[in-house]
Amino acid sequence: MEALISRITAAGPPAKRPPHIWFAELSLRSIVLLLGLALIAGCDRQKPEAPQANEANATAAAPDIVEKGVDRSQAGKAAPPTIFQDPDGGDISIAQFKGVPTLVNLWATWCGPCIKELPTLDKLAASHAVDGQLGVISVSQDTSDQKAVKDFLANLGVKDIGAYHDSSMALSSALGVQTMPTTVLYGSDGKEIWRYIGDLDWTGPEAQKLLSEAK
Repeated sequence: MEALISRITAAGPPAKRPPHIWFAELSLRSIVLLLGLALIAGCDRQKPEAPQANEANATAAAPDIVEKGVDRSQAGKAAPPTIFQDPDGGDISIAQFKGVPTLVNLWATWCGPCIKELPTLDKLAASHAVDGQLGVISVSQDTSDQKAVKDFLANLGVKDIGAYHDSSMALSSALGVQTMPTTVLYGSDGKEIWRYIGDLDWTGPEAQKLLSEAK
């Protein structure tokens, strides 16, 4: 990469650069832009495929840009009856948490922003383990088996949110989630209050202000 940049710089001002140097610079700028946008928005719900052979295909395959932050457009909607696996491998749905405000996090082992925030979610879950005022679960959207998810969380030192698993990604589909991590807060009535797109420090002041809406 450094060699390419040096080659472009040495070629002189854009007007004097040969066509192949100009195209290389354009491609480099496009790649940097796409990477920057990906870091801002989070991870696409589907595991990223290998880079395309040329810039045109890469641009066409780029996902829609999703803005990081709070989304209240789905507020008031009841949790879907979608079945996924609890940490013991049994069937469970969000409806079974009705009666207690519950934070539902959708994540994947290959998603960097997801991994970044998991320890803070784990601390949040531990802080409510006794008082029971807020349930916190993280549902893996990995297509691998549940044991792989358990091992991943164990290696990360995460233990209080449990290895919930949805290998078919049915829950993210039912919720219309395209970017991970996405975290949805449900009230004790089982209806959505808000969803947060992208990673967040769930022990920080922004999260505390948002979670104060749980009831």
